Amino acid sequence: MSTKITVTELSSDDWTRLRDLRLAALADSPAILAGKIDEEQNFTEEQWRETFKKLSYVVATIDGKDVAMINIENLVGDFGATCWLGGLWSNPKYRGSGAVRAIFNYMDSVASKRGWMVQGLGVMESNTSAISVFEKYGFTKRGDRVESRGKPGNYYFRMIKSL
Repeated sequence: MSTKITVTELSSDDWTRLRDLRLAALADSPAILAGKIDEEQNFTEEQWRETFKKLSYVVATIDGKDVAMINIENLVGDFGATCWLGGLWSNPKYRGSGAVRAIFNYMDSVASKRGWMVQGLGVMESNTSAISVFEKYGFTKRGDRVESRGKPGNYYFRMIKSL
């Protein structure tokens, strides 16, 4: 039985989808994601909509259920990055389903149009499974590890992928 994965770039009108995924992500993986669930669960509709002014959100859906997400910020970043990726998360029940691969395939397919040709991200050094996933999708570590501003005492690696 094959599963159809749909990838969508959300708009501010999809704020409830973003909220639900983001809160699920923070509940599941608080140590590896920036943000605090006790703050974000109190965001108003206006605050959720406001996040779309700075970030783009790409979501993978399987059988009508949003199961994975990432956010993208266009910028001029370290090592020539033209965008910075953050908040990659997939529902544990759907890990290995191809949802994350579908998100990266979508991002690569629209990269030139969206200015996402050099993609950068930060990943906690303790998150070895995520580092392996990013390497599988063409990202390489660059520079030295950096201390996290949001989680002092923890360090992350910057990783870059050029298309």
